Amino acid sequence: MNKYEEALSLYPTDLDDAAVQQAVEKIVRDNFDTYNNVEVYKKLFNSIDLTTLHTEDNTATVSRFTQRVNAFEEEHGELPNVAAICVYPNFAGTVRMNLDVSSVKIAAVSGGFPSSQTFTEVKVAETMLAVKDGADEIDIVINVGDMLGGNYEEMCDEIAELKSACGEAHLKVILETGALKTASNIKKASILAIYSGADFIKTSTGKQEPAATLEAAYVMCQAIKEYYEKTGTMIGFKPAGGISTTAEAVKYYCIVASVLGEKWLNNKYFRIGASRLANNLLGDILGEPVKFF
Repeated sequence: MNKYEEALSLYPTDLDDAAVQQAVEKIVRDNFDTYNNVEVYKKLFNSIDLTTLHTEDNTATVSRFTQRVNAFEEEHGELPNVAAICVYPNFAGTVRMNLDVSSVKIAAVSGGFPSSQTFTEVKVAETMLAVKDGADEIDIVINVGDMLGGNYEEMCDEIAELKSACGEAHLKVILETGALKTASNIKKASILAIYSGADFIKTSTGKQEPAATLEAAYVMCQAIKEYYEKTGTMIGFKPAGGISTTAEAVKYYCIVASVLGEKWLNNKYFRIGASRLANNLLGDILGEPVKFF
């Protein structure tokens, strides 16, 4: 038994998908009305990783994207800004040159995003270059093929190597939960990612369906909670992919609040990967339709 298999043995991973679904439905039913208010919308907005990951991205479009975040600070200084701007790794430097808001982090996807199918050496080099260019946070994808094939040591050793390549930058590890399919696989991947050095675990790339689901969020938060209870170490959680409405975001907030509690309800430990959500949340905060970003 290697150290990763030993880690898995410490946690319950044989989960029932139907029971997970029932638990999620109860949490949302019991808590949605409590958290469906403007103050929570503001906290959700402040937890957004504002994302542009398009084939047609270029220096000019990413510069304009970043300048909208600067403009938000000027036009809506009474509201909290987004948590981070998330871009492809070759644009980390572009964001760094244009970003004027010190509270907003620079996040870059890396490691052969979104498939994670390239040489580990390429992933390491890409990660180091993104950090050198100014990325505060790196979002990578696990090797899903190794995960599903039971090659846990190979998958985890690569995550650990990429964590080292991050230096001082935080590492968010994307599980691509839609490809993992079952609650048991999601729980195992969560534990393995955490034990390999993840500062955050994240649901999805947004490039594969299904993307984020409340059920995946529940399982991942349970893994974070159980790890915290054993070690005292807080790991962050980030749902991403297809979350576009305020109501959807509030449901994820319900999961985090119910499973992890108040200590996680800030952008140090809770993020949402989103593009369309920002305008929808802002509109609900201001009480009128908004197309700011």
